Amino acid sequence: MTLPQQPTLDDVRDAAARLKGVAHRTPVLHSRTLDERVGAEVRLKCENFQRIGAFKFRGAYNAASRLSPEQLAKGIAAYSSGNHAQAVALAARELGTTAVILMPEDAPQSKVDATLGYGAEIVTYDRYAGDRIALGEALAAERGLTLIPPYEHPHVIAGQGTAALELIEECGELGALVAPVGGGGLIAGSATAAKGLYGGTRVIGVEPEAGDDTRQSLSAGRRITVPVPRTIADGQAIQTPGELTFSVNRRLVDEIALVTDDEIRDAMRFAFERLKIVIEPSGATGLAALLAGRIGQLPSRVGVIISGGNIDVRRFTELCG
Repeated sequence: MTLPQQPTLDDVRDAAARLKGVAHRTPVLHSRTLDERVGAEVRLKCENFQRIGAFKFRGAYNAASRLSPEQLAKGIAAYSSGNHAQAVALAARELGTTAVILMPEDAPQSKVDATLGYGAEIVTYDRYAGDRIALGEALAAERGLTLIPPYEHPHVIAGQGTAALELIEECGELGALVAPVGGGGLIAGSATAAKGLYGGTRVIGVEPEAGDDTRQSLSAGRRITVPVPRTIADGQAIQTPGELTFSVNRRLVDEIALVTDDEIRDAMRFAFERLKIVIEPSGATGLAALLAGRIGQLPSRVGVIISGGNIDVRRFTELCG
C-alpha cells in the first residue's frame, strides 16, 4: 500500500488557518515550582482546555472540514477509546453531519457519555479480542460513511501539530518538545511543526512502560506489535504505531521516554495541587517524564504538550486519592 504524503510545516499552518475561530487557542502555563523540580524552564501547552477536553478536536475537524458535500451528507465514522470519538462527534455536529463511533466496551464512561452528548451513535467492541481498525473500516463500508482514523491520516496529523505551532509561536524556540505518544499522530504533528520551525529542537515522545510499541519500533527500525497494554493511560493503550505516523516519527522524533503508572499518578497529583489543573492519565505522561527524571540532560527551555483532561471525579479520586 502506498502511504499518503507526509504532512509538512505548510500543512500544519494551513490547518491552523482552518481551525482559527473553531478550535480554542489553549493557554500556556509556567510554574516556578516545576522549573525548580526539573532544573529547566518549562512551558505547558494545556490541551485539557481544548474543545472536547483534548487536542484531538484539532485533527478531527481539520480532516472532516475538507470532506465534500456528498461525503458530509452520508456521514462520518471513527474508532476510538474516547477523545477522538468526542472530537469526531463534535466536528460532525459543527459541520452539520452525523457520526458513528466504534468504541471499546471498557471505554471510560465519562468519554462515552460525552460522545453521546455530541450526538454520535456508538457501536461497541471488545478491545482485547477485536481489531478496531478492521471493525471500523467494515462499519464505515457497510454504512457508506467516510472514516476518519485517530492518527493515520495526513490532515489529522497536521491538525494535531497546530498545538505545538501555537506553543512555539507564543514561547519562541524551545530546546526540547515533549509530547505523549499513542498511535503517534500528536508527536508526528508536533515534530513536523517543531523541526520545521527550528531544526535543532529535540523532540521527545513519552509512552507508558506497559505500551512501548513506538519505542520498540524506532529501536528496531520497523513497526513492532505489543500485547494490548494494561495501563491507566487508556488513550495510549496502542499495540503498534500507524504506518504513516511511524514513517514521520522515525525521521523526526529523537527519543522515546517511558513512565510507569505510578509516575503518571504523581504527575496528575502535581498538576492538581500545584498547577490547579485536572489532566487525564494519557495527558500527564509528558509531565510525568520530567518529574520522574526520565529525560536526561534537559535543555534550558522545554515545552510539554498536556494532551487532555477528560477524566471524571470518581476515576480521578480513584487514581490520585
